[in-house]
This record gives sequence, C-alpha cells and structure tokens, in this order.
Amino acid sequence: MSHSEGVRMMNSTAIRERLPLLRRRNLLVQAVRAFFDSRGYMEVETPYIVPTPGEEVHLQCFRTELARPDGGKETRYLHTSPEFAMKRLVAACQSPIFQLARVWRNGERSDTHMPEFTMLEWYRPYADMVSLMDETEELLKRLLPPQVPYKDGVLDMSQPFERLSMQEAFHRYVGADLLATANDAHALAQQAGVFLRKDENWEDLFFRLLLDKIEPHIGRERPTFLTHWPAAQAALARKDPQDPRVALRFELYAAGIELANAFEELTDPVEQRQRFEEDRARRLALTPEQDWPIDEAFLDALADMPPTAGIALGFDRLVMLATSAPRLEEILWLS
Repeated sequence: MSHSEGVRMMNSTAIRERLPLLRRRNLLVQAVRAFFDSRGYMEVETPYIVPTPGEEVHLQCFRTELARPDGGKETRYLHTSPEFAMKRLVAACQSPIFQLARVWRNGERSDTHMPEFTMLEWYRPYADMVSLMDETEELLKRLLPPQVPYKDGVLDMSQPFERLSMQEAFHRYVGADLLATANDAHALAQQAGVFLRKDENWEDLFFRLLLDKIEPHIGRERPTFLTHWPAAQAALARKDPQDPRVALRFELYAAGIELANAFEELTDPVEQRQRFEEDRARRLALTPEQDWPIDEAFLDALADMPPTAGIALGFDRLVMLATSAPRLEEILWLS
C-alpha cells in the first residue's frame, strides 16, 4: 500500500467513526430551524466575503482579493461575524431573523477554537436582555438532554440557568469592587490581591481575572449568564440607562465553555461610529496591516433599526455539549 493510499484510508476511517456525532449534529440543525420557525423568525443568508470583516480589536481576519470583470482588483475579507449585515436586515425588515453562518477567525485553533466554524446568530426587534436570556435558555433546554455529561462533571439543564452580573462575579470570586476600580488597574490589582504585570492595563487585568478567577467557577453545574459588562466592554451593546457604568451585554457559559455573546444592540449611529474609531485606532496600533474601511452601510442602517436584542452562539460548541465530544474537530465533517 502506498503512503497516499494509507492516508486516504485513515481519513475515510476517521470520518466513518465520526458519523454518529455528525448525525446528531444534523438533528440539532433541524431542531434549531424548527425552534426559530415556531417563533416567527425568518432564516436569512448574508455575504461571507465583505469589504469590512468586523471591528474587533484582537481578531485576525482572512484576506482575499476580488477580481472585477474590467480587470481591476479590490481587497475583501472573510467576515468574522454576520452581525453588521444581519442588523442591516433587521433595520430594513423590522422582523426577527436568524442565520447559521460560516465565520472565519485567523490564528485560532484549540480544542474549542477553529479558524473556520459555524455561528448561530439571531436578532429580535423589541426584545430586551432579559427576554433574550429567557429565549436562549428555552432553546438550549429544547436542544440538550436534562443531564449533559462533560469531562469535569454533569451539567443540569433541568434547573433555571444562573444569572450573575459581572459586578457580583468579581465580588464573589475575585474579592474586588469592579465598577469602583474601573480604568484604575492598580486599584483593581490591589483589591484582587495580584501583582500588576509589566505594561498591563485595566482591560488586560480585567480579562486575566475573568479567565483565571471567574470562568473556572461558573457554568459548571448549570449554565450561567454573565451579565452587565463594564461599559468599556460594551462593543456594540448599548449602555444601561439605569447605570451607565455597565453595558447591556451577557455571555453564556456552560460546562466550562464560553457558548454565546449577546447585546441589547446600540442603535445610535453617532455613538457607534465613535466606538468604531476608537477600536480601529487600538487595532491599527497592534496590527497596522488590518486596515479596512468603516462599514458605512451598517452605520446608515442604524438610524432605522428598532430597539433590538441579538446574540451569537457557537453552534459547533453546542454540538460538543450535546455529544460530549472533547474537541471541536470530532463534530466537524472535515477538519
């Protein structure tokens, strides 16, 4: 047997061994579509190759080139999220929408990260953060069994999901008053009882404490919604009118996995442009080559967008939970 024949047989065997998990993946896709169809959502498709892939500071993008019929060429990117395009559709249609979209993030690979993966993203006009958490909880309880075993324990899906504000989480697990120390890295380090690392700013320390002291404790026995992020981490979320120190944002953790990120969406184009410009300046300082135009079509659409809540959920990670697979690559058709 030649080397190429041996490799081909190994690849075929690996795919056949995955088939039970892949069949479960297909059932989950069908169940997702049935769930949203029953709630009046419309499934949409948005372009994957775009002029502006996103405005995240730390994500690396895949770059490509568009050849025009006249021989000219334009730079394009594989999007890191369908968010901008989907919000334009919400603004135009004024109706709830969802999408199972392929997305790309360069430089990412681990048991729970892949450079290409599937995102389940949905937006509901006139929903708020609380109703979006309710809907997300209902979806997961519809898709997952009552008891979900994983490598560190069992996730109890029969219980109400925990809802924990970031301020409460830092008080409980870090021993710090997060909001009182906002933008003061030395004060946060002192309260947390850690040393500030060289060139570490408040945001860096915030994420270090979140990763080291909070994430290991949440979403272990039941899923946890981590809510009300500091305003500096608002991204595309609007600030809480009751407390502008925080953003109306939550992330969902389950079985040690960050599963979803959600906002009550910012619909003010002036404030959103200002945030984009700040993020672009930070991104270009770190990676000057990641320079693309602001998505003006998205900003223009915000003026017509109703109050909306939206969420991006890692569908592949959800399949991992449903199948108890230890690695993403085990629930992908090819990797």
